[in-house]
Amino acid sequence: MNSFAFTFGNARLHARPTGTLHWPEQGLLCVSDLHFGKAERIARLGGTLLPPYDTRETLCRLENELRATAARTVICLGDSFDDLGAGAALPDQERLWLQRLMAGRDWIWIEGNHDPGPVDLGGRHLGAMTLAGIVFRHVASMEMFEISGHYHPKATVSLGGRQVTRRCFLIDGTRTILPAFGTYTGGLACDDPVLAGLMAPDALAVLTGTRACPMPMYRRKTAKRSA
Repeated sequence: MNSFAFTFGNARLHARPTGTLHWPEQGLLCVSDLHFGKAERIARLGGTLLPPYDTRETLCRLENELRATAARTVICLGDSFDDLGAGAALPDQERLWLQRLMAGRDWIWIEGNHDPGPVDLGGRHLGAMTLAGIVFRHVASMEMFEISGHYHPKATVSLGGRQVTRRCFLIDGTRTILPAFGTYTGGLACDDPVLAGLMAPDALAVLTGTRACPMPMYRRKTAKRSA
């Protein structure tokens, strides 16, 4: 198995090498920061034109994850659309593709800062959700046993004499932060002070790629985070 399995509260979770989080006991797949429609939003606002295939590529990878895990419940941890206009402008083919993935599943849209309201695609729309003592929300707080996204964490490692940067999960005893799943998403270095203020000194960074690869989030001694 290429996933990284870990205990979080009373749950046994799997950080998958693709950047999704699987909870087999609940038949649940969690994914964050899909940012559907990012190329469309940038073009609409007069920015740099990007190849308009990001939503399709993200949907393809998401479909593969749903097939691999047979998930019955899907939680999207916010910023699923690059803004509400991107949701409204979703092409018919991609809208139908997403609705096909949603069909027969309990699909929960958690509100993000890019998409702070419901879209007209069905599913449930929540500010946050609690399941079996674990809280799912977009932006991390200091709550116990919390799974969030928002920061798009990434880590850089030396590999064969060169620096390699990959998206990563951040995991400690009370908090898990997911990497961004969307195609056109940047990231925040895992040693950034913002993330250091959230994660415990023994936190792990679990790199995505061909397999989920855990390593210490901190490479040197750090001050213990405040409560």
